[in-house]
Amino acid sequence: MTVHHVLFGTYTRQSSKGIYEADFNDATGQLSEPRLVFEATNPTYLAISKANKVYSVEKRGDEAGVLALDNATRPMTELGINLTEGSAPAYIGIDEDRQFVFAGYYHRGMVEVFKIEGDGSLTLQDTWYNHGKGPRPEQDAAHVHFTNLTPDNRLVVVDLGTDEVITLDLDDQGAMTEVARYQTEAGFGPRHIRFSPDGQYAYLLGELSSLLSVLKYDADTGSFAHIMTISTIPTDWDDHNGAAAIRVSSDGRFIYTSNRGHDSVSVFQTSNFGSEIELIQTIDIEGSFPRDMNFDPAEKFLVVANQKTNNVSVFARDTETGELELVQKDFPIPESVRVTFEN
Repeated sequence: MTVHHVLFGTYTRQSSKGIYEADFNDATGQLSEPRLVFEATNPTYLAISKANKVYSVEKRGDEAGVLALDNATRPMTELGINLTEGSAPAYIGIDEDRQFVFAGYYHRGMVEVFKIEGDGSLTLQDTWYNHGKGPRPEQDAAHVHFTNLTPDNRLVVVDLGTDEVITLDLDDQGAMTEVARYQTEAGFGPRHIRFSPDGQYAYLLGELSSLLSVLKYDADTGSFAHIMTISTIPTDWDDHNGAAAIRVSSDGRFIYTSNRGHDSVSVFQTSNFGSEIELIQTIDIEGSFPRDMNFDPAEKFLVVANQKTNNVSVFARDTETGELELVQKDFPIPESVRVTFEN
């Protein structure tokens, strides 16, 4: 039995005070000992580097950006902060090989690339903006919801507002250059993307449409081509739903998506080398408005953060069938959004 530590990013609109941590027992799947480890304003998304530095969303007054923290201290120690006027990022990613941090800004439709300095602080290298809109009310402008690496170390940008997936080349100085642009069906509202282990296929999750698409990725050109699309919710569900997180098992056999509104996790099985997907399970998350979710290091469990009910649920994962079974519910983390296991 090993006890792991899990960090939770949160909103701080009601009772939450910032970033929380909990212990995780990898034998039982039980979370315990929730504790506040850094006071912050709406640290909704964060990422942990191999050097044990945390890069978190932060907002201070009329400015927002990325906060660098030392995860080796309790409470965490602030190493530096990079703020500009406007709203906060929606996503943060890390390039360990080139020592970059990426920030995708939903309300500003932009991407920032930072260089990680020797002390863990960040220096801005480049900024890229997208423009456009889509047919739905939520698509009034460009809304970058995800930006992280492709398997061949390009940068992929998912824009919910413009129904686009944009591929950018990234040089050693962190400068971005557009190389390809994929257009989804109108109103798809793409939110997050994940790749198959071999890098041949990508799985694009549509928040506004509650759809999951399989795309073929061409590493030569950085372009995507549509293969198939499937719903993440039952066809008879008429109330609001917004698909949120997507996770792919390391063997590439199973895909998991969270549904805010239907309040479930959908499980998909892949076939034909990852090019086809089939829904095999939909399970209640024992809470409301599931946001991020993540596997434990052995991928035997899935931890799901439920924002509106201030709780976290844990599911055991059958590695052969991919199916989930509830093992813990009502673990208290206020306004929880992000789930990430520490190194």
